[in-house]
Amino acid sequence: RFQNEGDEKGGGIVIVATIAFGMGIDKPDVRFVAHLDLPKSIEGYYQETGRAGRDGLPADAWMAYGLGDVVQLRRMIEQSEGSEDFRRLAFAKLDALLGLCETAGCRRVRLLGYFGEQYGKPGQPCRNCDNCLEPPQTWDATDAARKALSCIYRTGQRFGAVHLIDVLLGRATDRVQQWDHDKLAVFGVGADLDEATWRGVFRQLVALGYASPDHDAFGGLRLTAAARPVLKGEERVEMRRQVASAKKKKSKGKVESTNPLFERLKAWRSEQARAQSVPPYVVFHDATLSAIAAAQPRDLDALSGIAGIGAKKLERYGPALLALLREAA
Repeated sequence: RFQNEGDEKGGGIVIVATIAFGMGIDKPDVRFVAHLDLPKSIEGYYQETGRAGRDGLPADAWMAYGLGDVVQLRRMIEQSEGSEDFRRLAFAKLDALLGLCETAGCRRVRLLGYFGEQYGKPGQPCRNCDNCLEPPQTWDATDAARKALSCIYRTGQRFGAVHLIDVLLGRATDRVQQWDHDKLAVFGVGADLDEATWRGVFRQLVALGYASPDHDAFGGLRLTAAARPVLKGEERVEMRRQVASAKKKKSKGKVESTNPLFERLKAWRSEQARAQSVPPYVVFHDATLSAIAAAQPRDLDALSGIAGIGAKKLERYGPALLALLREAA
């Protein structure tokens, strides 16, 4: 559960939690939350990412998911013992989450919109999510979608994406030949796209509701009613194109750990925390210490103007802080 456990001198703490175990975390200075599996709903995602950045400093949320996650969650819902209304609601929540994952627009706008809230002025982006910082490329995937949906249909609506991609790319594997799928009209028609692109196409076809995994057929993909207009050439399909990030985004507002005064304040905070047997953030957050180091107040009035220093903390810690600042001057 805990790895690389650190201390006030700069070590990090990594907390790993499963859905069953939960994340009852009372730390306000979580800087990074990573999802290695797809949550069941936007509500769950919002709550779990909300563990980060409670101290007011920037934090990042990162999630990785694939078609396998979608198939597994849909199977769990279909096989649940809940009522038909419960399953219908669960599917709707999962579809909303997939929409958030695959959107090419501002994620914050879409996230708040799900809860009936509005970010800023209508249409105003947050300029902080990945889509705002590095807008994703989109492409007219109508032809690719028709090929993929046709492949699902012509192979009997019983195979998963791996087999379907082999057929589209013209790979005469043992399994493809076993089912005579190398003799189908769709065999090799997708050779103009690479395997990674086709994986994205099938994932987004499921996310967009054009195909659905059939759990009676071990997750094989089936067409939905929404696929018919696409196959008949009556509907255009646009998808987001995954591209590698060119450079790593530098975290904004990060406290500069090489600041000698900030380090002295952290050391003083550690002493106070040990004496009181409390976590360091109970004394002061990093953001407050950073503001003190930047402003270097010389009296209690100036110190009281810094965010995070209320009347009680000013009375309790003010004189000691001012003494430390005078020594450091």
